[in-house]
Amino acid sequence: MPKRKKAEKTEQLQPEQLKIDLFKGKHEVRKIFHQDEWWFSVVDVVGILSEADNPRRYWSDLKRKIKAEGSFQLYEKIVQLKLESSDGKKYPTDCANTETMLRIVQSIPSKNAEPFKRWLAKVGFERMQEIEQPGLAVKRARATYLMKGYDDEWIERRIHNIQKREELTDEWKDRGVEAGREYAILTAEISEATFGYKPSEYKNIKGLDKRDNLRDHMTPLELIFSTLGEVATKEITVNKDAQGFNENREAAKDGGKIAGDARHALEKKTRKRVVSTNNYKELTLDKAMGRIANKPPPKRLKE
Repeated sequence: MPKRKKAEKTEQLQPEQLKIDLFKGKHEVRKIFHQDEWWFSVVDVVGILSEADNPRRYWSDLKRKIKAEGSFQLYEKIVQLKLESSDGKKYPTDCANTETMLRIVQSIPSKNAEPFKRWLAKVGFERMQEIEQPGLAVKRARATYLMKGYDDEWIERRIHNIQKREELTDEWKDRGVEAGREYAILTAEISEATFGYKPSEYKNIKGLDKRDNLRDHMTPLELIFSTLGEVATKEITVNKDAQGFNENREAAKDGGKIAGDARHALEKKTRKRVVSTNNYKELTLDKAMGRIANKPPPKRLKE
């Protein structure tokens, strides 16, 4: 196994759920990367800005106030994501992205708001840099995975998988497919044709939670077939000039089938299943991927 490199020391290169030290180390705000952007713990922010004795109660009262004002649909913008608490366990926590968090900050009368606004603006600026210079996003992603303990082989395949996924979703966007639900349906079609499972079924096999990122728990071989399915889908989409959801759905099925046929051929030759029950939920800097137990593959639900 290749020797893992040390991650670069920069505040921009953070593990997915690393706690962020703010205001000269006196306070912490938890954040998590979700749906291609940073989401922040609302109660952490409220606690810092309001200096309330009971931040959770303050946030509960503030939610009712904002809703009564009708300034924006708060409940549609707040998402519960699992963040680590002081007891070391992860609990569902109200989280908001940068835009929503700034709206919440504006509702809190506090002299502490300005430095936090500047910090959120910095996070937003870094994201804009990544859009203009995709190489920065790749660099940060690679460093994040290194810090979490993944080895070089896995990281290279995951980064390649991310890049090809983005190329496919760019095509979908240009061809009239709506982000969100329609993307999810097309992705499920590719997954089912490639592996025999929809993403939700695949997560169950690996013992993952709903909010876990399936691809972050795939083996290098699983990532190869995941990438092949999406690369094939993109090529078919472009070749057929597929437009709209229905035509792109057919292209997704066809692209997934190409990867599925390749998987079947490999499994026949090796007599080993590609789909694995392995996951990397316990992965740390001291537990490299090669040391994870090699569990027997599951009986396939669908062929």
